[in-house]
Amino acid sequence: MFGPGESAIIVECSTNTTCSVLHAIFTSLLLFFVLLTAFAYTTLLERRFLAALQARIGPNRAGPWGLLQPVADGVKLIFKEDLTPLQAEKIIFWLAPVIRTVPALLIVAVIPLGPKISIPWFDGKWYRVEQGLVDLNVGVLWLLAITSIGVYGVVLAGWSSNNKYSMLGGLRSSAQMISYELSMGAAIVVPILLAGSLSVGDIIDAQNKVPILGWYVFQNPLGAAILLIALLAEVNRAPFDLPEAEQELAAGYHTEYSGMKFAMFYMAEYISMINVSLVGTAMYFGGYHFFFIDKLPLLGPLVYGIKVFLLLMGMIWVRATLPRIRYDRLMSLGWKIMLPLALVAVAWSAFAVLIADAIGTGAYAVLSIVAIVVTVIGAARWLNRTGGNEPLDRSAHVQLVSVPSGARAVVLQTPASTGQAASLESSRQ
Repeated sequence: MFGPGESAIIVECSTNTTCSVLHAIFTSLLLFFVLLTAFAYTTLLERRFLAALQARIGPNRAGPWGLLQPVADGVKLIFKEDLTPLQAEKIIFWLAPVIRTVPALLIVAVIPLGPKISIPWFDGKWYRVEQGLVDLNVGVLWLLAITSIGVYGVVLAGWSSNNKYSMLGGLRSSAQMISYELSMGAAIVVPILLAGSLSVGDIIDAQNKVPILGWYVFQNPLGAAILLIALLAEVNRAPFDLPEAEQELAAGYHTEYSGMKFAMFYMAEYISMINVSLVGTAMYFGGYHFFFIDKLPLLGPLVYGIKVFLLLMGMIWVRATLPRIRYDRLMSLGWKIMLPLALVAVAWSAFAVLIADAIGTGAYAVLSIVAIVVTVIGAARWLNRTGGNEPLDRSAHVQLVSVPSGARAVVLQTPASTGQAASLESSRQ
């Protein structure tokens, strides 16, 4: 009833020029509209969810339940005065928001949002089209290339503003994004090894050989954790929002921007949040796959959207929970911890694939279980070590000692002093 019959003529859309052009135009407009709408309401989601976590009300005045708040914010930014610094490099200053925003819109182009569906047309034929713009056979390379372009918009915005604080924010952001792109790239190598393809669609389909348990997050949870953390740092979200450290840099690389230019940076950040959630879901969480998707392919985008929504909620929760970390610790985490662990995850997956080819899937399943156990135990020990405090030494005490000439001395006695008190003499009062 809802699909082609046995006598129907089914044509692959990719082999028909007219169908390919119409599909590209319609899908591009639809994705553009969905991303802009999702960006607007992701801001509202963040504000309401943060308010709930902090026992506040949040925006609820503009429209029913505050649903028109993004519209009010957009109107305000459109009519806000747009300023350009007198000594700024004006052309680059104006182009930087575009360079930052356009790559954020292009990432979703190679991500299939559901299985192929058949659509009837007026010529009596059925056309099989993809629920996405295009599924390139090198889609992963496209993702890595496009995500790296956004760095230029950030650093050029800081440099062209003729502002030292903006320049420092741009340099911080570029160093951070480049550092965490290494870990992100290594973590993305894991699903490429497991699926044996650079196509995002092939990686998603490879995770459906075993429903749910075939998701790569269960086969290499270390790689999934590294990818999620690296993607969080890639979009400069808390606790990695060092380019916008207000206590040091005013507002970071976009300090001198106002009006719609500032709104474009704001839009790029939230669209990037959606995009990295799409990428993380495709690489490790099965993409659009779940129960009944093979029989009801139109549910694919809905399932994908639910997974993206859960990852967005996780990002917001992290922002409400963790404070901004120090910059040197940010770089140490990226270079000394995440990059070596990402290489370990890649080596583990390569070894698992080799064992699966040599012995069979049983040994591969055992290695996956071992990977989960090792990752959980290692994460628990590391978090317990970093989150705990050193036990207080109750033998240490502070003693006031009177000294001549009206001065005071504080003597701190500890076992490490081996009987000798460490004293600090204050200035004469």
